[in-house]
Amino acid sequence: MAEREFTSPVPRVEEVPFRMIAATRKWERTAGKWRVLAEQRCAHFDDLYRSGRWKRYYTEQEFLAVLRDAVTIAERWAKIAPLPEECEAAAQPTKVERPEAA
Repeated sequence: MAEREFTSPVPRVEEVPFRMIAATRKWERTAGKWRVLAEQRCAHFDDLYRSGRWKRYYTEQEFLAVLRDAVTIAERWAKIAPLPEECEAAAQPTKVERPEAA
């Protein structure tokens, strides 16, 4: 499958008809909760790594695999459920500087 830019499947409130606003807000809240859980999982693995407790539960290869999986999932949820400030930053156009003519 060709690589393409990922867009969130959860529509923004501004993009939906009036009758769908309540349902869209529920989707946003649910997606936000899943994002928080994914970030908490990453924080848990970070804590395991920093404390060295990961050695009790995993081999090095297993730990790297589950850590990589947790980070991938957290990144995906960050794209699915961006925070309001992330949406604002993405919506602002970036300045493209033109080289000066000689």
